[in-house]
Amino acid sequence: MSKFKPLWKYIKDNKDEDFQLSSDQIKKIAGLPIDHSFLTYKKILNYGFKVGKISLKKQTIDFKKLGD
Repeated sequence: MSKFKPLWKYIKDNKDEDFQLSSDQIKKIAGLPIDHSFLTYKKILNYGFKVGKISLKKQTIDFKKLGD
């Protein structure tokens, strides 16, 4: 089972085209802090999104909805 399963559910259930989450928000959703393994996950593509800009300064990640 993926340690980020709650995050995948959140992304799947999101109705926004594009959205941004902070590392703190991801920690609350997933129940654990984000780590480098998250950035290599391809599973997010299964939910119709890709990781956009990652800001280390702001500690945010942009999620972009894939085109149909």
